[in-house]
Amino acid sequence: MWEGGSVLGWLSGKGCWIVLGTFSVALWGAERPNIVLIVADDLGWADLGCYGQKTLRTPHLDRMAEEGIRFTNFYAGSTVCAPSRCALMTGKHTGHATVRGNRNPEVPLRPDDVTIGEVLKQAGYDTAAFGKWGLGGVMTWGHPNLQGFDYFFGYLNHWHAHAYYPQHLWENSIERMILENLTGFKRVYSHELFVERILQYLEKHTERPFFLYIAFTLPHANNELGKATGDGMEVPGYGSYARMDWPRPERGFAAMIEMLDRDVGRILAKLKELGLDKSTLVLFTSDNGPHSEGGHRAEFFDSNGPLRGIKRDLYEGGIRVPLIARWPGRIRPDQVSDHVWAFWDLLPTLAELVGVPAPEGID
Repeated sequence: MWEGGSVLGWLSGKGCWIVLGTFSVALWGAERPNIVLIVADDLGWADLGCYGQKTLRTPHLDRMAEEGIRFTNFYAGSTVCAPSRCALMTGKHTGHATVRGNRNPEVPLRPDDVTIGEVLKQAGYDTAAFGKWGLGGVMTWGHPNLQGFDYFFGYLNHWHAHAYYPQHLWENSIERMILENLTGFKRVYSHELFVERILQYLEKHTERPFFLYIAFTLPHANNELGKATGDGMEVPGYGSYARMDWPRPERGFAAMIEMLDRDVGRILAKLKELGLDKSTLVLFTSDNGPHSEGGHRAEFFDSNGPLRGIKRDLYEGGIRVPLIARWPGRIRPDQVSDHVWAFWDLLPTLAELVGVPAPEGID
């Protein structure tokens, strides 16, 4: 178990040294790493096998942990979506951050907010975001294209993100209609479309360093569907859990975890196929604790393990989340760290990693 003084202490190999007990990274002429940050939605601390899950299978994420480091005391920015993601993007805790709660209409980021996307774009990175944004829409300063992201595809509004068969998604500031889902049909599942676009992006960006922010919506419930039908765990099928004698929402939740794990595996496999895995830092986490919504109950799979509380609760179970980091050749495999850190630490950590100053006034 690593117990270093700085979160960069989990890096190893050439280009890493100790200064007064703090670890820094020197790239010594080497190219800066690509960075892929994957954030699940309402995934509990104990929803993964490597964090103690006994029923649901997550082989790809478990392997990612074996090939890198797993943090046991990492904290989200808040107990709910928007303020947590604001803390992640801006490096400010909710006492200082622009967005401090889930509101409708949403509070957008401000012009003076500096995001991870902006920091890495200024460092020469191509930047893209896929999935759920929730920090500002079209005609606001919070739009991802105005917050450091060259490209965006997904949901701008986090209420819109409840629907897994949306009639439209946003590509930058263009509303892209999904004709197959019009007039009540459910033919295009948004998560699968995101993965398809992400893999295409990777294939086209092999020459320059990139920062890819992947904000998957799994395993969040479709709350509106849940209120209408009692089952908001909206999935195209139940996968390997189809024959389990569980309530439909629990089979749906299990299928969401299976899809999430499968597609993290597909992203890692694509990086390896393209020869990018050894030059790419991949981080996986969740925006807050597990939910009991859409007919699903967090206790059914013991999603928070030994922790008290769930999503919306300001207890450990509401804010302590998984964090796995993988970077072959730079992060020693099969590490576990109890270092305490949180969403707002990621921005300065990544800035230090690529050798640029962090913004002033962050936490």
